[in-house]
Amino acid sequence: MRNFWLIAKHEYLKIVRQKSFLIGTLGIPVLIIVVMGVSILVALGQRGNLPLGYMDHTGILNESVTLSVPDRGKPPVAIRAFADETAAQTALEVNTIQAYYVVPADYVQSGRVQLFFLKKRPGEMAQEDFADFLRANLLADHPADVQQRMLEGSDVTFRSIDGKRELKSENVVGFIVPFVAAFFFVFAVMNAGSYMLQAVTDEKENRTIEVLVTSIRPEELIGGKAVGLMSVGLTQLGIWVLTTVIALLVAAPFVPEVQGLRIPWSFLVVAVLFFVPAYALIAGLMTAVGGMVTDLRQGQQITGILNLFFTLPFFFVALIMAKPNSPLLIVLTLFPTTAFVTITMRWAMTTVPLWQLGLSWALLVTSAVVSVWLAARIFRLGMLRYGQNLNVKTILLSLRRNGLRAER
Repeated sequence: MRNFWLIAKHEYLKIVRQKSFLIGTLGIPVLIIVVMGVSILVALGQRGNLPLGYMDHTGILNESVTLSVPDRGKPPVAIRAFADETAAQTALEVNTIQAYYVVPADYVQSGRVQLFFLKKRPGEMAQEDFADFLRANLLADHPADVQQRMLEGSDVTFRSIDGKRELKSENVVGFIVPFVAAFFFVFAVMNAGSYMLQAVTDEKENRTIEVLVTSIRPEELIGGKAVGLMSVGLTQLGIWVLTTVIALLVAAPFVPEVQGLRIPWSFLVVAVLFFVPAYALIAGLMTAVGGMVTDLRQGQQITGILNLFFTLPFFFVALIMAKPNSPLLIVLTLFPTTAFVTITMRWAMTTVPLWQLGLSWALLVTSAVVSVWLAARIFRLGMLRYGQNLNVKTILLSLRRNGLRAER
């Protein structure tokens, strides 16, 4: 076992020290920070510090009418009435107000108002504050509960097609996260395939592998490489998730939409349970390909085809949204290479039955163990036939002979 962990550590450190890994891993956190920074700046500029003015030609608006409105991160902007447009224009020019509205006499019938500003139009939240002010005046004669309900708007509930899953409007993240996880997994698949294939073919091409196999069993060598690369993938995901959580915590006081987000813990547990064996399955398959070919270019051609088996569910996104419990999607849920992506995307649309999750996970773990076991034997066979490509027939014959010898 000592050799196993030494190889895992070596593979892990070799990859995380590469510039390409650092750029690829840190690039996404930088993008997240930039996006959140822009969101905060936009949110801070949505209201402005100066009041809004208005000129009322309907005779129904009262400056003192206010109602409790939904929390948008900052108190509503102050609103001031002006007797005529000349006074409002003067206040705007001396920078006493940021803009002013003219409410025409036919506003109740037409719903139209005019907004005047100099250089910069008021932000959307400031305009929404004035819209709330108009609603409060129009609803002044109604009961307080009716007024409050009209100001708060509708509470939308997202319901899955089969009626088994519901999401409140304040927790849309529960719908989005599964699709984001699916894309992250595909990105991890591409990276894992590239790293694992290169880890095997490079050592075969420079013949250092011949030295290793004299002192290390193929199972230890391949298993150590798989664990090392799996740790690389988990490190990437850990950095991305941690950065996202920190960014959301920092943005919450400034971006009201972030304050109501709820972390879908049940989904995250399922995602981790499926990610680990899925990654091991990828490592085993890519190692097997590396053991079969003589150089990296040949391996890349084969892995391009293998990647399709992991990304296949993306071709059925329309079906997932329309009929998430269709027989085809159940098959893709149980099939090892498509299990992770299918389950994550179905999770957003419906409740995946427990028996499907359990059976899919068992099949995925079994496939991962078998793939690593086969990869070790294919790798050993590839060393015995150095410089020659292996085909399926040769591999099956070799495995059969080994099996007969083991029985004897």
